Amino acid sequence: MITPTADVSVRSAWAQDSAAIADIQVRAWRQNFAAILPDDVLAALPEERFQQQWHSSIARPGDARQRVLVALERATVRGFAATAPGTDSDADPVTDAEVAEVVVDPAYVGLGHGSRLLHAAVDTMRSDRFERASMWLHVSDDRLREFLSKQGWEPDGAHRELDLHGDGAVLAKQVRVHTDLRSGD
Repeated sequence: MITPTADVSVRSAWAQDSAAIADIQVRAWRQNFAAILPDDVLAALPEERFQQQWHSSIARPGDARQRVLVALERATVRGFAATAPGTDSDADPVTDAEVAEVVVDPAYVGLGHGSRLLHAAVDTMRSDRFERASMWLHVSDDRLREFLSKQGWEPDGAHRELDLHGDGAVLAKQVRVHTDLRSGD
C-alpha cells in the first residue's frame, strides 16, 4: 500500500513571496515574543515595511551569498529562512555565515518545515563555501535552542543585549549558537 505524502519543499524565495514572508514573520513574532516584548511593540510590528524590506532583500540582495529560502506546502509559503555572510565583529565574511531568521508559520510548527528550512540553509551556505554558521536567539527560547541542538548547533559563548527602543526600556538578551559547515552529512 502506498501512503500519500504531503507536497512539501524548500526553494529560493521569489520577490512575490515577500507578502507571505512578512505575514508569517509578524504572526510568529507576536506569538514567540509575547512573553518577552511589550504588547504595544508587538501590536505595532510594521508588516508593510517588513514586506518592502523582504522584497528588496530578495530582488536586490546586497551580496550574492545573501539568501532567502521559503518552505512550501503545495504552493503556499509556510516558513522562511534568511542567510548571509557573517556580520558579527568576530566573523570572517569569507568563511563565516549567519542565519538571520528561521521562522515557521505558527499554525504549521512541528510538521517538518523548520527542519527542511534549516537543512536547506545549511546546504546553501555550504555551496557558498562557508565553513561556519552562527545564529542569534533569545536567551529564553528553549524550544528553538533544543531544535538547533538536535541539528548540531551549539552555544559558542557569545551573548549580547539589544536595546530595542534605544532608551533601555526594552532589552532583548540573546545568545549565539554555531555549527561547523565543513562536516557535511
